[in-house]
Amino acid sequence: MRTLRLFFLWLIIALMLGMSIQPVHAQNLSFEVPKQEVVVFVNSDGSVSLDYTITFKNLPGRDAIDIVDIGLPNSNYDLKSISAEIDGKPATLIRPSEYVNPGVEIHLGSNAIQPGQTGTLHVYVGKVERALGKSTLQEAEEYASLVITPNNFDRNFTRGTTEYYFTIVLPTGLKPEEPRYHTPSGNWPGSNEPVESGFDNQGRVYYTWYAEKANVYTPYKFGASFPIRLVPAQVVVATETPNLRTVDFEAIIGTLCTAGFVGFFFIIPILSAVAANRRKLQYLPPKIAVEGHGIKRGLTAVEAAVLMEQPLDKVLTMILFSVLKKGAAIVESREPLVLKISDPLPENLQPYEMTFLEAFKQTNKKLKEAKLQDTVIGLIKSVSEKMKGFSRKETIDYYKTIMEKAWQQVAAAETPEVKSDVYEQVMDWTMVDRRWDDRTREVFQSGPVRVPTWWWRYDPVIRSAPSTSGGGMAKTTIPTPTGGGSVTLPKLPGSDFAASMVKGVQSFSSGVLGNVNTFTERITNKTNPPPKPSSYSGRSGGGGGGCACACACAGCACACAGGGR
Repeated sequence: MRTLRLFFLWLIIALMLGMSIQPVHAQNLSFEVPKQEVVVFVNSDGSVSLDYTITFKNLPGRDAIDIVDIGLPNSNYDLKSISAEIDGKPATLIRPSEYVNPGVEIHLGSNAIQPGQTGTLHVYVGKVERALGKSTLQEAEEYASLVITPNNFDRNFTRGTTEYYFTIVLPTGLKPEEPRYHTPSGNWPGSNEPVESGFDNQGRVYYTWYAEKANVYTPYKFGASFPIRLVPAQVVVATETPNLRTVDFEAIIGTLCTAGFVGFFFIIPILSAVAANRRKLQYLPPKIAVEGHGIKRGLTAVEAAVLMEQPLDKVLTMILFSVLKKGAAIVESREPLVLKISDPLPENLQPYEMTFLEAFKQTNKKLKEAKLQDTVIGLIKSVSEKMKGFSRKETIDYYKTIMEKAWQQVAAAETPEVKSDVYEQVMDWTMVDRRWDDRTREVFQSGPVRVPTWWWRYDPVIRSAPSTSGGGMAKTTIPTPTGGGSVTLPKLPGSDFAASMVKGVQSFSSGVLGNVNTFTERITNKTNPPPKPSSYSGRSGGGGGGCACACACAGCACACAGGGR
């Protein structure tokens, strides 16, 4: 009988000395792990529970998988709290591992995964103590933290990629603004931000990370911190990587922890502040980052800008230009921005354009800002709904291609007149570019530019100018759609036109929104709160042959990998 064991890699020695680690015994093992789900619970008594689900696909012509070793964070685990099933059938035996210390071995018995077959192993470890440590976060109160590296296998025996979920569930009693998740490390291929977060049905905060193409041999590291008052203070004792199997590295780890603490004592507050400010501007809900398949076509330029999380002052300026272009409004004053809404309205308006115009019917500044917030929130929800089942990455790449083609068309225009015509047609897509202001200046840095035919709706000065040109820049006269005569559209120096375009965004930001960061933060609190109030998905978490080690000191490395026979 052949046995699947997880080959323990002395990770810290390898990192420090660059050693090439080989498995203890060569075996005829080769398998894939199409999917791995891991859930780590931090309980109110300070203990940690681990829940794993791993789907093994044993390759043809290989040995059967009949015993799996599970490494544990430390030796303070309750063996009686551990249960395991393979395809829903109980494991025949669970006992301390002969090869992974601390750890347990799961005997699959007659339910061993045979060559060419697939099986799903679920393992629940109910109680591991002494896994929490004090966080170095500088908050108004002390924080506890947990950093954990889930299962990983020897890469010599694994094939393919893994759909990987990791969820950490914190104790009850947290307010939405209190928990702090740690950015995943160890070359995590998924998003640094959780794809889902919220409260489960027991009032516990959870964070879920996801990667479509991870692997099960890389020691990814996840973590979170929370106020220490939520658990008994005496259980927050971990200060270094616990019990590195059978090797005594206490002195080495102690040194690493001390050095890490000193360095991170100064660095973490700065990084935390930067990360917190950055997160306030991330208004898309996490669920939109869960990758589906294929491209979502048919989005407007405004919707594409939201998908890319462009600054909201630019998004709102794009909506402004769009309603002006469609003839739905005229700017009566640019500072402060006052719109005259057309009556009746054109029939081709988007829902977000309708609510945008409703906002500008408000004369009270606070009411106007509140209506604009409603406009943006509705737009974000609409984009999120449209993206269900589609790949955000593929869709963003698709619209970036459209944006680049728009710039190329403008740059390829041979005359100022043609350049102006082309730019008017594709201007909304050029604004999707994060470098839109710089590229606008670059494209129009020289030569005259005829302003767009709808520009008279945006610039009150044009409407009040005399209709004849007494020298200077050439002008174009067009009739107004309302039958109220004609307006003369000037040709401006390219640099002046570019400056006017960029100033439009800046004016919207300062004149209408005030502090755009504050405005965006209010939106984020509604669409992507930390964490957003929703229900925990209830995934049965992880499991499988690997090792799960925890560490709580900033800068400590979790030595955790497979070992076997």
